[in-house]
Amino acid sequence: MNLFTIALKSLRQRALASSLTALSVALGVMLIVAVLLIAGVVNEAFNRRSVSYDFIVGPKGSDMQLVLSTVYRIEPPIQNLPYLYYLELKDHPMVEDAVPLAFGDFTEQGAFPIVGTTEQYFLWGSDLNTPYSLVAPGKQMSSPFHAILGSEVARKNGWNVGSKFKLVHGGADTGHVHDEEFTVTGVLAKTGTPDDRTAFVNLEGFYLVSGHEKPANEAINSWRDFNGLNAVSGAELEAELKRYGVEAEAAHDHGHDHAHHGHSHDVPDVMKEVTAILVRMPKDLPTAGVMFQENLRRGYSPVQAVNPIKPMARLQQQFVGNIRNALLALTAVILVVSGVSIFVSIYNSMSERLREIAIMRALGARRETVFGVILAESLLLCLGGGLLGALVGHLLIVAMAPLISSRTELLIDPFAFDPQELWLIPALIVLALIAGLLPGLRAYRADVAESLGE
Repeated sequence: MNLFTIALKSLRQRALASSLTALSVALGVMLIVAVLLIAGVVNEAFNRRSVSYDFIVGPKGSDMQLVLSTVYRIEPPIQNLPYLYYLELKDHPMVEDAVPLAFGDFTEQGAFPIVGTTEQYFLWGSDLNTPYSLVAPGKQMSSPFHAILGSEVARKNGWNVGSKFKLVHGGADTGHVHDEEFTVTGVLAKTGTPDDRTAFVNLEGFYLVSGHEKPANEAINSWRDFNGLNAVSGAELEAELKRYGVEAEAAHDHGHDHAHHGHSHDVPDVMKEVTAILVRMPKDLPTAGVMFQENLRRGYSPVQAVNPIKPMARLQQQFVGNIRNALLALTAVILVVSGVSIFVSIYNSMSERLREIAIMRALGARRETVFGVILAESLLLCLGGGLLGALVGHLLIVAMAPLISSRTELLIDPFAFDPQELWLIPALIVLALIAGLLPGLRAYRADVAESLGE
């Protein structure tokens, strides 16, 4: 009969106390496993190692705010950029391609963010191993008032191809509802990114919505200021208006209703704005990105080019990582408390077991054998409770994955495994040895004659 068989029989004799002690270990391990797996998902969301573009170009300001507003859509944009700058940037010799983004509105139902863009955005997304496929394809965004929905927008609002919706300008609760309607022509497969909670509309249709164009006079001077030039008025302003193809009536109509005009006219480019521009550098020119950023830093430039990976990593390290570490520290304390409960359980049982130990010694058992049985009990409690906790932790993730995904729009693999879980095995062994050390020493030093006499 080996040490673990004897230890198991001893634990069965104290089934209730042993079960409660193992349960405390299981709860601690379950929490650690759950924290590791959920933190891994969150870490992946905020620490994306690859995106389909090289830079986000936006107004000068906080690079973190630019990333949070453009990528995650959880911060308001810094401000807008002239659409004319996007056209210039697209033709820049060091830029392979550029995709404009225009924010500011929400869906009337569900208050999901609206992004005005082009079909190129989805083609770029498909370059990654990201399911940017249309699970409900239509004519995509071939018409100005076509829209493509993220999976969560379609699911929560009950929309599909053919559904129509309106845009709300400003606050989702108190903003102005535009008259124009967009028709859903596609629904994206779930991507596990903020795109799931976004409604994408044709950029040209976005500009045709009443109030989305910048007043002509203001737009002219804003474009001049962007280029470091002084504002103009009077005859100079009229000349500038003609230069950019702005009709006289458009210069004085700051809020005309496109719905009443049947969208029969185009908005002059100078009156359009974008919130951010996604930029790709030529793959055959490795230094293009560095040169591009350096050119923006030199002289007068009201824009910045941000590599989104760096702010994402900083966000993960400073915010997400700290929360994860705090939760792991808390669960580690719970596990240590479980170790203390193992120590208390075994140590308190020693008074009742001294006669049993003395009989074993009298029958020829060595001191080392008795010491080993106590340590084996501690190991069985720790490892048994730990395995149970790991199993329950994974079952918890399997059960909670659909709920977490629906609430956070993060793709969660219910059968995920974090390699750091393997560290639990040596940690539990060390914890068991520490917890069983003092009770084992007490058994080791027990006096046979005295114990039999009692």
